[in-house]
Amino acid sequence: MNNKMSITTKILIAMGIGLITGSLINAFASDINFIQTYFVNGLFHVVGAAFVNSLKMLVVPLVTFSLICGVCGIGDIAVLGRVGFKAFALYILTTGLAITLALVVAILIAPGEGFEQVTGAASFTPKPAPPLTDVFINIVPSNPINAFAEGNMLQIIFFVIIFAIAMLMTGEIGRQLAATAEKLNEVMMNVVTLVMDFAPIGVFFLMAKTFSIQGIGLVLPMIGYFSVVVLCLLLHGFGTFSLLLTLFAKLNPWLFIKKMRPAHIFAFSTASSNATIPVTLQVVEKRLGVDNSTAAFTVPLGATINMDGTAIMQGVATVFIANVYGIDLGVADYLTVVGMSILASIGTAGVPGVGLIMLAMVFNQVGLPVEGIGLILGVDRILDMIRTAVNITGDATVSCIVARSENNIDDTIFQNPDAGVITEVELPHKG
Repeated sequence: MNNKMSITTKILIAMGIGLITGSLINAFASDINFIQTYFVNGLFHVVGAAFVNSLKMLVVPLVTFSLICGVCGIGDIAVLGRVGFKAFALYILTTGLAITLALVVAILIAPGEGFEQVTGAASFTPKPAPPLTDVFINIVPSNPINAFAEGNMLQIIFFVIIFAIAMLMTGEIGRQLAATAEKLNEVMMNVVTLVMDFAPIGVFFLMAKTFSIQGIGLVLPMIGYFSVVVLCLLLHGFGTFSLLLTLFAKLNPWLFIKKMRPAHIFAFSTASSNATIPVTLQVVEKRLGVDNSTAAFTVPLGATINMDGTAIMQGVATVFIANVYGIDLGVADYLTVVGMSILASIGTAGVPGVGLIMLAMVFNQVGLPVEGIGLILGVDRILDMIRTAVNITGDATVSCIVARSENNIDDTIFQNPDAGVITEVELPHKG
């Protein structure tokens, strides 16, 4: 019997120790130059950033090989189009449900009423968001090599699907290439496992740096806003997704959430859906039993356009800032917020700092002062970590629903609590 501690448990412990270490540094050593220079901005920053880079390093090759396997596994262009349409429609639906839930809860609780603005709150100047027309034009890469180099997921997905369809049309040569892609995909899954071996160290330094800079104290003046966002994220993450899983995928939501834990930890630590793609893909395929032909398509697409957590933040932030500045919003304004959030989740896909750009677009549309975003910047990093965990839960939920509709999910894998458990890699050595 193997009594070794699982990687997931080690990561959880590392996360807790990092959170405590960072909070203590923030409380007692924020003005000690040696600790700030050599630990917070030195060791913590370097190891944490290197770990996030190691995850991002996996994304492009893993998505490429996995998507080629997925398209060739489907083997039928009509089925591929059907899977794509279902995934896209479900992502739009969950984003609409998220923003509606956030607005309803925020209107009922009314965070920001009687709020005294903190002097010296951070100012915010939004970057211009790209026009929606440009986004649709830019889905087609003018230079695929450049798209791969920059990690532009929408362009990569588009090019790889076209390339894989061409492979299907090329007969025997295409089949040989598909067999090679299968082997390369298997190797990349092992690279993911190798990187995961170092995850506890990376997660510790990421958490320690975040909380050394942020500290728990920043949350206190914004406790109303912070609490409502977290409440909505939990309601959506545990409520909406559980309902959708039960109704459309016929799966046990409690077992689903339990099996998603490794991906949740990575999403919380990195605050990046894209950086978490390798882990999400591994969990969805190996732990939840979704066939690669579905998961390879739905997971990268979801990481790019599915922004339920960001939509929730927008809904609560809109109500909060309206209350702080004493601006009354009508039903038409709230409907505009819903529509804008859904459009913006597609329109700003792949743009850095996407959440705040989307929020600036929404504020401009309903006549709220954009500088109000400065008030919520302080707690946004911590909320971003929770938002990302909700986003990747949505990616996995949609993957399961689409897979069930295509009869592409293995219930024996889903029901097996030990299926796909990530173990430490035994490196080969010369005997």
